[in-house]
Amino acid sequence: MDKLFTYDVVAQDEHTHARAGVFHTAHGPIETPVFMPVGTKGAVKGITMPQLESLGTQIILGNTYHLSQRPGPDIIAEAGGLHAFNNWNKPILTDSGGFQVFSLFDTVKLSDEGVAFTTIREYGGQKVFWTPEINMDIQQKIGADIVMQLDQCPAYPSPRDFVERAVDYTTKWAERCYKAHTREDQTLFAIVQGGMHMDLRLKSLHELQEVGDFSGFGIGGYSVGEPHELMFETLEPLVSEHMPKNKPRYLMGVGNPTTLVRAVAAGVDMFDCVLPTRTGRTGTAFSSKGRMNLRNAHYKRDFGPLDPQCACEVCKNYSRAYLHHLIGQKEMVGFTLVSMHNVYYLINLMKEAREAILAHSYKEFVEKWMSSEAAADY
Repeated sequence: MDKLFTYDVVAQDEHTHARAGVFHTAHGPIETPVFMPVGTKGAVKGITMPQLESLGTQIILGNTYHLSQRPGPDIIAEAGGLHAFNNWNKPILTDSGGFQVFSLFDTVKLSDEGVAFTTIREYGGQKVFWTPEINMDIQQKIGADIVMQLDQCPAYPSPRDFVERAVDYTTKWAERCYKAHTREDQTLFAIVQGGMHMDLRLKSLHELQEVGDFSGFGIGGYSVGEPHELMFETLEPLVSEHMPKNKPRYLMGVGNPTTLVRAVAAGVDMFDCVLPTRTGRTGTAFSSKGRMNLRNAHYKRDFGPLDPQCACEVCKNYSRAYLHHLIGQKEMVGFTLVSMHNVYYLINLMKEAREAILAHSYKEFVEKWMSSEAAADY
């Protein structure tokens, strides 16, 4: 592990497993717990980089599968890397594209060597073969601060033998990614798989720790169709009892507010999800009262703020009636404003969680959240 990429735990809550920390990167520190907006194709949908910065965004994501197809890693490298290409001067994380690849399960063929798949029609339906080495080469050309190993993400439900095979492939590919990754100004995270099987989760974690000194661990294979309570049956003990305490723990693809609050209590540090912008593009907003569908007619003459308890610029400056009007007329700015609010909502939720951890009051924070109307948002 490069000494540049270190994680400092600055506070540990006494009554939960929640912790506040700082992860150091080549483009600046990341204070945790943190929510990371997803910029799949090099942009967070509908939101500009200055707007993201104004929302308090510390780090954004890019997707290796999509960026490898368009504009392609060579063009991004020629532009000076993704930071220069999209004008984002703070940390960036790229996922390996494994989740997207395995969502194309009808065309996927696995082997010890790698994964063969056919791209979606948008990218020409071409046949592609990725080895872990090819995947690392793509991510190193894209140039994010944090890159993820190539892994196999099994859907839920999957037969146990299929999940076992996913763990085996993930371990083998992690070893090859670890050897192939050479760029010193970025760091590599491993990904723990194992589905809903605790023994397979522990097997995956142990094997990955044997591979090498990864600077952090992704937790994959959750939020893939399983009930929330079933997810927590294995997630909570995995994180709180078994994962390294001096490395960041990143729960991949999870963005529901209540899930974030509960996962922080278990000791998770990092989250990402397309949920805030995807729901924003449908005219749906997170709020202290639960989700609000701004298409509903009863907002037509509601001139109050979107969420009176929210301090974002959208809530300060625009009424529910105005947002209802924009959404109804399919004005692009309406979807942008709701998306901005949703991103701020999750970023600020993690900021408040961090403040509660620093104040040694996270247990009370969770109890207050779970008794609020916002907690029903699953």
